[in-house]
Amino acid sequence: MHASYLAFLPTDLRPEPALRPERTWWDWRGHGVHVERVVRPEAPVRMLLVHGAGGHAGAVWPFAALAAGQGFEVVVPDLPGYGHTRVPASRSIRYPDWVDCIADLVRTEHAADPRPLVLLGASMGGMLAYEAAARTDLAAAVMATCLIDPRLPQVRSAIARHPWLGRYGTRMLVPAADNIRVPIRWMANMPAMSGNSALSDLISTDPLGGGVRMPLGFLRTYLGSAPYVEPENFTACPVWLVHPGADTWTPLSLSERFFERIAAPKKLTVLADAGHYPIETPGIHQLTRTLAELRAEIAP
Repeated sequence: MHASYLAFLPTDLRPEPALRPERTWWDWRGHGVHVERVVRPEAPVRMLLVHGAGGHAGAVWPFAALAAGQGFEVVVPDLPGYGHTRVPASRSIRYPDWVDCIADLVRTEHAADPRPLVLLGASMGGMLAYEAAARTDLAAAVMATCLIDPRLPQVRSAIARHPWLGRYGTRMLVPAADNIRVPIRWMANMPAMSGNSALSDLISTDPLGGGVRMPLGFLRTYLGSAPYVEPENFTACPVWLVHPGADTWTPLSLSERFFERIAAPKKLTVLADAGHYPIETPGIHQLTRTLAELRAEIAP
């Protein structure tokens, strides 16, 4: 599965030989969380890479490979419900579980290794990275491909499979229906994942990612979520937004509404001609250079 996603990188950015993960497991609140790693003891900076609603460790492995190539040791978890992570049969996943999982993993990784830890969030993972930094005050920096606030009607309309679902869906999402599981592609606008239809199809049908079924309670609690720290009060670490310039799913204007309010030092890089899953040139090369700049800035 990793190779399927790596194949979408430009040939000059594909790792040779192919980068293989070290697979580990983390016991978290009864869950067996699958965590993939690129172990680099000599790296001065570590990175925790957070996937979004259609992803898993394998799906974001191209970005792990880019980060490793720029001098990071990389940690990539499968969030509950996705990838190979095992969820107890008695548990039904909610969005706060994802927030708690990432925050606790940051604490665990920081306790195990003193090197600076950067949080890179892809898609919905951008806000998860922000949340983990706000809750733990342990991140050296946050880098995100988007920062979307689900409280905004414009955001809800954009992320939903159909705009009307984003506008009115919250009225239909009631606690009584929380445990009904539906394919995530029914709810999210997966066809807008990429301008490359083959990549969008791969993500949408991936049985470990966009092809999974999630409980409606996850969607209800995500749409009802609010940041632990509002952006005007966020000073935990620098925030770098590396937003795809040709993102037709979550346009830059939606992320800017949140990003411009952040009080911490921040930097915006627009990845030219890149879609929501940014693999196009020249944007993917801009992302690679920005990773190198961040590593140089954070490295002691």
